[in-house]
Amino acid sequence: MDFSKVILMTDLDGTLLTDDKRILDKDMAAIERFRAGGGIFTMATGRGYSMARSVAQKLALDAPAVLFNGAAVFDFAQDKFLWRCDIGGRAVDIINRVAARFPDVGVEVLREHSVYVPFLNETEQWHLDLEGVKAEFCPLPEIPTDGWLKVLFAYPTEKMDALEQYVENEPALGGVQWLRSAPMFFECLPEGIDKAAGFRELIRVIGAEDRFTVAAGDFMNDTHMIKEADLGAAVASAQPSVKAAADIIVCDNNSGAMAEIIDRIERL
Repeated sequence: MDFSKVILMTDLDGTLLTDDKRILDKDMAAIERFRAGGGIFTMATGRGYSMARSVAQKLALDAPAVLFNGAAVFDFAQDKFLWRCDIGGRAVDIINRVAARFPDVGVEVLREHSVYVPFLNETEQWHLDLEGVKAEFCPLPEIPTDGWLKVLFAYPTEKMDALEQYVENEPALGGVQWLRSAPMFFECLPEGIDKAAGFRELIRVIGAEDRFTVAAGDFMNDTHMIKEADLGAAVASAQPSVKAAADIIVCDNNSGAMAEIIDRIERL
């Protein structure tokens, strides 16, 4: 297939990035070849602006990206948001209810360029340290109430299933979108928002409706994006449900998955 007819969107952690958060040389070379052929290459990540920026710089990203698990489309080249969707005023009550039930949970509130931490635990501290994010630690009532793009709940993997079951069975926690983005992360997003919704908005704002869409991922929050794409790819290390949703399964994220996907596109 002619690359100039394609838009390729990839998840970062567990898909494009290796387990130690690198981009393999073979993947980078394939991406450059894809872009040189006219392909639009971009990323869809649960990361907010602060954590996604370093990867965008490594990629020299020249197309807008989907951030906050679909709640925003951001153009790093222009350093501005092209589209965004707020959770709304219910998020404060949701945090209070979850924290009352699970008092040792970590909570992260993400606004456009700011990360606030009203409740800290070891899992949340590890998450902040992972990319050197400078968060603002303050009580929940002191966080500005506007512009919340997502709320992340950080909890040890062995405890997270109980939190997820509580959310699923508590009617007062409805009216928003809940996504498990990693074994230790459960996220609250605006209703109807996920990476698929973000991908649709990105395509709309850049006028790429006529492009053949390719999406790649590894975890449950990638599933809808993979299903909606013309070609959905899962890495070999992906969750079983993600593999079931995909059209193709490629090698794992430590073995050059992006290079293999681009090779498959070229052979279509």
